[in-house]
Amino acid sequence: MNYKLKTRSEWVDEYHQGVRYGLQGKLILEESSPFQKITIYDSKRYGKALLLDDCWMTAEKSEKCYHECLIHPALCCSTQIDNILIIGGGDGGSARECLRYKEVKSIDLVEIDLRVIELSQKYLPTIGGNAWSDSRLNLQIKNGIDWVKHRKENSYDVIIIDGADPIGPSKELFSNSFLKDCRRILKHGGVLATQSESPESFQQIHINIVKTLREIFDYADPMYGSVSIYPSGLWSWTFASMEKPKYMHPRKSRIEEISENCQIWSERWQQGAFNAIPAFIERELAKT
Repeated sequence: MNYKLKTRSEWVDEYHQGVRYGLQGKLILEESSPFQKITIYDSKRYGKALLLDDCWMTAEKSEKCYHECLIHPALCCSTQIDNILIIGGGDGGSARECLRYKEVKSIDLVEIDLRVIELSQKYLPTIGGNAWSDSRLNLQIKNGIDWVKHRKENSYDVIIIDGADPIGPSKELFSNSFLKDCRRILKHGGVLATQSESPESFQQIHINIVKTLREIFDYADPMYGSVSIYPSGLWSWTFASMEKPKYMHPRKSRIEEISENCQIWSERWQQGAFNAIPAFIERELAKT
């Protein structure tokens, strides 16, 4: 995928395959870490936003459209949620949503780029919220690939892959070898969740992610929703488990614990989102 960011007047645009996705506002900061280009932008519509390598990652007023959908189908449905692993997630939004559950005892958040965390804490503090000061959160500034490779079997109840598009530091987060290691360290009755791109803008990548997960896990299904700042606005998350599709059956006690303060996710929304698979994607996934 060939991306570039163009600043013109008060607009910042992400370009992708002849289409641009832009927000109006002003540039706050732009710098390069050892891993990627990081941009903080203050938009008029969605508040402060984060870009990595010129691609929109998150924004204050739209982030729940992404984070609630990635986290709650996994945590509401997993047999246990004592120990959670988040790969990526340096903006803190995934950790914040996980920590809403009282059952959660420990979260290992493994982020390769410390600068993403530092800048998110400074410029987008509402996304991480109180997660950064919660004693249950264990930050690890390490390579997520290596972390997963060296964990013992059955280490985590839930694994969350909250990475960027499969380029740069995030490319290997969608590889066969990495996902096999994830299955190895996922406990019995656990759920893996990953963002899985847009079925419109990244059709083949999306299909490949789902097919790879179905080869490794007994069950894997994509779920569809809207994240307005991302290419096409149509986005997906894919959930995987062994023996049965655990992610399809939220527990009532957990629904009651978190649903009142959700803006997007609900049990009804989740059912609809799994059923909202586009026909052309369903046909492609049915092919062997």
